[in-house]
Formats: sequence, C-alpha cells, structure tokens
Amino acid sequence: MSDSSQSPSSAGKSGFTVIFQPSGRRGLVAPDLDLLSVARGFGVEIESACGGKGVCKKCRVRIESDRDCVSPPTEAEMKAFNAEALAAGMRLACQTRVVGDVRVFVPEESRRVGQVVRKEAGKRTVPLDPAVRSHHTTLVAPTLHDATADADRLLAALEEQHGLKDLEFDFEVLQAFPGIARKAQWDLAVIVWHGRKIVDVRPATDPGRVLGLAVDVGTTTIAAYLTDLEDGEVLVTESAMNPQVAFGDDVIARLHHAMHDPEGPAVLQRTVISEINNLARKAAEHTGTRLEDILDVVMVGNTAMHHLFLGLDARALGSAPFAPAIQRAVDTTASALGLEFHRGCRIHVLPVEAGFVGADNVAVMITEEPYEQDEVLLLIDIGTNGELVLGDRRRMLSAACATGPALEGAHLEFGMRAAPGAIERIRIEPETLDVRFKIIGLEGWHTDYPADQVGARGICGSGIVEAAAEMMMAGVIMSNGNFNQELRHDRIVLENGRPRKFVIAWAEETAVGHDITVSLKDIRAIQLAKGALRAGAEILLRRYGVRSPDRVILAGAFGTYIDKGHALAIGMLPDCPLERVTSVGNAAGDGARFALLSVNKREEAARAASKVEYVELATDPDFQTEYVKGMQFGPISDGS
Repeated sequence: MSDSSQSPSSAGKSGFTVIFQPSGRRGLVAPDLDLLSVARGFGVEIESACGGKGVCKKCRVRIESDRDCVSPPTEAEMKAFNAEALAAGMRLACQTRVVGDVRVFVPEESRRVGQVVRKEAGKRTVPLDPAVRSHHTTLVAPTLHDATADADRLLAALEEQHGLKDLEFDFEVLQAFPGIARKAQWDLAVIVWHGRKIVDVRPATDPGRVLGLAVDVGTTTIAAYLTDLEDGEVLVTESAMNPQVAFGDDVIARLHHAMHDPEGPAVLQRTVISEINNLARKAAEHTGTRLEDILDVVMVGNTAMHHLFLGLDARALGSAPFAPAIQRAVDTTASALGLEFHRGCRIHVLPVEAGFVGADNVAVMITEEPYEQDEVLLLIDIGTNGELVLGDRRRMLSAACATGPALEGAHLEFGMRAAPGAIERIRIEPETLDVRFKIIGLEGWHTDYPADQVGARGICGSGIVEAAAEMMMAGVIMSNGNFNQELRHDRIVLENGRPRKFVIAWAEETAVGHDITVSLKDIRAIQLAKGALRAGAEILLRRYGVRSPDRVILAGAFGTYIDKGHALAIGMLPDCPLERVTSVGNAAGDGARFALLSVNKREEAARAASKVEYVELATDPDFQTEYVKGMQFGPISDGS
C-alpha cells in the first residue's frame, strides 16, 4: 500500500489497512474497530489505564493520514485536546474508529514499556508437608498362585509400606499403570495427592521431578514461583504484567468488561491462564525441567482476580453488597482451567474473605501470622486495591479500600508503572527547589548520569509519594494539598496567574520531549488514595479499641519500594515510630508458596479466613469524616 490514505469506499471485502508507527506494524481490519483494539491485535502496546473508556487519556496517538479515514472526535476527545491538537491529528486510540486506510503514530509517552516486576520470593520457609508426595513402593510380581489385580496389589503395598489407606486412582493412571509396573519390574515411585488420590506412577529408577507452582495473580502483575516439593527450594521466579491490564488498570474496569461484554469473562480468564502457562514454560526452560513435572499449584489473588481466574460469575462483585460466588478454598484439576501441566496436576485456591478482600490477603495473613502474635499488627498490602488486616491472637479485622490507580502511577498526568524510565526517587532542596531524581534502570541520581542517558518517561508510584512529601516539606504545597500561592520559581507553572504545577524534570532531562510535572490534579489524586488508606486504618483501630498499632507491616511491591519516612510524612500511615514500620516484600506470593509446601498452612488459611472480621468501610458512619481527615498532608490529630 502507498502512504496515501484511501477513502472508505476504497476498502475491499477484506477491510481497511492500518499502519502503526514507529513500530511499522500493519494489517487489515474490519471497519469501525477502535484503534486501541486494533493495536492490541497487532501487538502494539499502547497505555490505557481506564480500559478504553476515554477517561485516563493515556492512549494518545496522532493520525498521520487524511482525517476522514477515522471517526470524528468524541466528546471525551474534545475535553482531552484543544482545537490546535485535534487539527494536528491528536486523538485517543480508544475513541477513534477506523473508517478508511489509516496511518497512526504512537508518541513515546503513549507506548507501554515492560514493567519492572519486583516480586522475588522471600527467604522464609515452612516445615515441609506438601499435598503431593512421591512414595517409593516395591510390589511383588503376580504369579499363578497370587493373581491379585495390579491396582489392588498397589493399594495393598501403599497401605503396608506407607500407611496410606482408601486411595483412589486417577483414571488415566489406572489405564497406564499395568504397563508401567511391568516395565519397571514392580519397583515404583507413586505420586499421591493429599493422601487420597494416585495421580502418577513412575519407575523408581527414573522418578522424575515433583514440582509445584505458587502463583500470585495481582491486578497489575503475576508472579509464579517454581518450587521443588521434595526439598522446598524455589527453583526460579518468573513474573510478568497481568495481560488483563489491556481491559483496564483496576478491578472495577475489568468487572465492567466482564458484565457488559458477552465474551468478556472467557477472554479475561483465557488471557491470565495463557500468561501463567507462559511463565511456567519459561520457568521450566530456565531450570531444565518440564511442564509435566508440575503436579500441584496454589493460586492467590484478590476476589475479582480469583473469580476471573476460576471462570466464576463475577457480576455480583460489581455492585452492592459485593457478595463473592464462593468464600471457601477451591480444589480442582489444573487442566480444568486450561493449565498445561501434568495431566494429574491439582490446583488449590486459597479462600477469600469478602467482596474486595481476597485470597491474596489470606496469604499475607498466613505469612505474617497475626493470629499468633501478642502485639497488635497492622498489615497493609498496597496494590491496585489496598487491603488491611489489624489484630493479634485475640481478634482480627480486615478491610479494603481503593488506593492503587494513583499510587501505581495511573490517572496521573505523567504517571506510569514501575518500568525503565520511570522516576522512582525524588529529592527537593527546600532553599533552592533544585530537584534530584533516580530513574528505574539507571544507577545513582540523575545529576550523575551521562547527558544522553537521563531520559525520564514519567513518575511511578513510589516517586509520586516522594514528590508529594518533598513538595510539602519544601513549602511548595500546603497541608491541605493546595499550592503555596505566594511562592514563585522557574519550576512552578502558573495557570491564570496561580501556581498549578511543579516541574520535576526539565524537557531536556526526559525522553518525552517536554517537562515532567506534578500538578494540583495529581496531588488531589494522591490525597484521595492516601485518604482512603488512612481512613480504613483508623476505622479498624477504632473498631479494635486501640489508638495505634504496635507494628505496621507493608506488603506488596509498592509497600516494599515506598520510602517509609515519606509515607509517614504525608500521613499515609497511622502514627507509628519509623523503626516499627517494616516492609516484607511480596507476602502474598510467600503465602501462596507456604500453602504449596504445607497442608497445615492451607488449614491455617481456612481458619484465618473464617476468623477475621470483615469491615465494610462504605457503611461505617465515621468513614467520610476519617476520609476527609486522611486527605490532609502531615500528621493527623484527633482535633484536625
């Protein structure tokens, strides 16, 4: 095709040609598809935090061919762009539909880059007691004097040699067993699940590996821990973005997609199952093992991810009273979900607590064990959805609050995920307002980088928290979040004569070609997110009857990389001495791994999920008051 565009009438039966630059990806598409959907189909990664609703304005593209080859601008685009930008061809990919052959340029700031997924396995472990075990079993070959059936012979040997009673065969194992037994000369490795089901029989001389996979399906990322079930060692950790982000950054957007698109639930399930298969495949390749060696899986995730993963009807989660389809643990075969592991592989999904406090929170509990502590612990798992647990051995309370989109960079003008090019650390000199920052992927502060390597692309969650704290401590913003109206500086951008933005990185220090700023609107988004988190914590403290926790434990990638001092400075966390605030990494992933290695931990999870008292913040009469108080920056007092 030539570079000149054609009118809609020039399209043949096969559709219109769409070309994306600078990647050069192209192909034929049916008329009236939106450019964001076309980009997904072509493998062109375009940012979209709102799932294609025209709200986040992240999917900005430029039409480089005649304007009549795409649909007219929508109301959302009229709000996103001024007349000059629209005339220059700027559009939102999710709002722009193909009506002719079109060439599209994707600007640097709209290109989704691979997130740095920080979900390494922790160093802690548990006593080994897996659900899947290999039992070396020797049988006496049948004779004319003892022609007992092969299956009965094995069952008797397992009871005699290992004390295993009342076992059943997976039917496929029963089909293959006679041939395997004779070829192995009756010297066998018998793989048993939960002391109840024989899932494989192998020659004892070649028993293979007995592996498990612990999977933490987060709203934004997925982590998979390939683990040896015979010694408890984590062989490798693989992680990736949750491909469901293409349908929205938060659980509400995905539930909306599941509710309003007939194919939505199946598509959402298929995308996450496919990614887990990919992660397992990579893990097997890196360790010289096989997918067929994976015999047990434990999955955790928030309630929405749990339901979408299992293919459960999630519509009830989208509206009050947010009742889950099931609360208790789920056990089924991995193959029933489309996981491509050993044919007898089982999967255990930890129980959920309530509509928005899920199996991932239960996993955090069995990792940190507040139910075994005398101190009152506050566990905070800060992700796209914030989940809290407060308590000790006497009582535990839990709650959920919407924190993540802003704290993970979404819905901010220059916000982005924790990917190469993201500013993750910020320092502002109070006297001069000079700014230093660190970029993911580069060592040290930006003032030490070679000029051609600065290349900031945006600000990630940990960076935006530090920006807010540093701006407050430097007097750029006040405790109510407003800009200091008396302050004037080159870094302070005025709109209608009033301070509205602060420049973190000058255009020449960026890869996007213009200043990276923190705006008043961004500050408001941070206030709303931190206000919800603080309000949730204060309500749990009040319900429990204490003024402050003895210790605060931050879990999750964001909780690990956030600077605790800055979080306390802006009042994100309840009052607690800095030394009593600790970060524990991906505790949800560790909990999944513990449940993979220990049947006892699965039983603990069931007890913890049934014992914890869920608090619905939306119905608490004090929530709005605490929310408003929690939005202010700095220490929060009872009289504020």
